[in-house]
Amino acid sequence: MRTYKLTISYDGTRYQGWQRQPGAENTIQNVIEDAICKLTGYEVKIQGSGRTDAGVHARGQVASLRLSGKVEEREFLRKLNAGLPEDIRIRSMELVPNTFHGRRSAKGKCYEYHVDLREKQQVFSRRYTCHYPEELDIEEMERAAGYLLGRHDFSSFTDRKDEKGCTRRIDEIQIEKRGDSLCMSFRGNGFMYHMVRILSGTLLEVGSGKKSARDIPEILKAKSRACAGFLAPAQGLFLKEVYYQEEQR
Repeated sequence: MRTYKLTISYDGTRYQGWQRQPGAENTIQNVIEDAICKLTGYEVKIQGSGRTDAGVHARGQVASLRLSGKVEEREFLRKLNAGLPEDIRIRSMELVPNTFHGRRSAKGKCYEYHVDLREKQQVFSRRYTCHYPEELDIEEMERAAGYLLGRHDFSSFTDRKDEKGCTRRIDEIQIEKRGDSLCMSFRGNGFMYHMVRILSGTLLEVGSGKKSARDIPEILKAKSRACAGFLAPAQGLFLKEVYYQEEQR
């Protein structure tokens, strides 16, 4: 058996999330595994770096794939992409050590959350942005983000407590406004269920005056979902990159 690292981009609009699960046939994992099965003639299971929810997109999802026998990566990749729908693309395929695992080997991730600030929602960006037509205080949002950096118990920022605990480390939050568009990026060692979307919703509430940057320490301390901001819509979220070992920045 040989192990390959797949880097994947997808538009999550019409899918029921990343992970194969009972009663949900239209998932990204299902579609990719079925396409690989048609090429190899046997069933395979890919191991993604983590789940993305229904409607969430990815520019750099990573999954590990084990195949029996050696394949010529470029030709296999060409045939695989030819068998996939246009909203899923395998960007690269790389032979890696058999110890590599898409999820267990990951050291960190970077997500982006995109916001459309125009008064009227745009037709062509509606699938890839959250519409939030508010005046935002970017400096106040950046002050709030500063309180979130480092290692904390992020219980207030998840809709499902992790049995392994809710402590995570956020290394960097960048907030960039360009005209009527806003991009928030979050880089850290791991993110829980809905965590980036709740962080995004909370920072938007800070920016629009519904919350203050000074509220953030108390929200963290409360360990209560009710204290944090709204769950930002799925379509604005992109998994940008997954870091492995020396790739971690």
